[in-house]
Amino acid sequence: MIYLRSFKISSYTDRNPNIYPDHVFRHIAGEVLWFDRITVLYGNNGSGKSTLLNVIANKLNIKGAEKMTSHGHSIYVQRFLEMSSCQFGQDEREQEIRQLPDGSRYLKSEDIMYEIKKIQQSSVLREALLHEQRSKGKSQDQVEEYEASYAFAKKLDDIQFSQEKYSNGETSMQFFEEYLLPGQLYLLDEPETSLSPANQIKLAEQINELARYFDSQFIIATHSPFVLGTLNAKIYNLDTTPLQTAAWFELDNVRFFYRFFDKHKRLFE
Repeated sequence: MIYLRSFKISSYTDRNPNIYPDHVFRHIAGEVLWFDRITVLYGNNGSGKSTLLNVIANKLNIKGAEKMTSHGHSIYVQRFLEMSSCQFGQDEREQEIRQLPDGSRYLKSEDIMYEIKKIQQSSVLREALLHEQRSKGKSQDQVEEYEASYAFAKKLDDIQFSQEKYSNGETSMQFFEEYLLPGQLYLLDEPETSLSPANQIKLAEQINELARYFDSQFIIATHSPFVLGTLNAKIYNLDTTPLQTAAWFELDNVRFFYRFFDKHKRLFE
């Protein structure tokens, strides 16, 4: 299922080179990205791939979108968002989708690391579980009652046991198995964080399966050669002007790995 068909980047660029986020996308201003079931935003550091993912999340107003006001340019951010546009996909009756699935969300690498830290630190974990209850509308009395319950203690023990048993990478894989569900739109920023190459490939295969068989759509920012080489994805190379798509083996970061191992290939023979 294609929930988000396209996104057009604002064509207006302020003449002031310090205006954010205009200056980040100066080289691809006005470009339109057309999305498949899996679309990758590739680029080296500073290319704007993570920023673009967050811009899309803010434009869609989906869960996890990070407010773009920390740079002190809220007026310019709002202008950029207003001058950018998106087009939704179509449902089974070929009618334009009016809203995204409720579970759609934007997941940053920091979110994943926070989940790991949350279960590494008991006090942080305890507060996070109680905050979850408050966010569901529970009163303070109900939260305190829950904190004193067997169910709370059991959940705390289960998560802490999981952390003792599994590494950061394995915990990340558990996180994705819990959060990546059928029939949703997911914006993922560098999901390979803390994952071994084998687990990066395993995650990419899971994403392929969800997109092909279970009506999920993914827009992913990454420069991992293992993820890029495994995903059945359209890849936008944000390092090029004008904006272009590319095959994974054409990308600079992937070819860097190839040259490195080719240089040392005698060690493997």
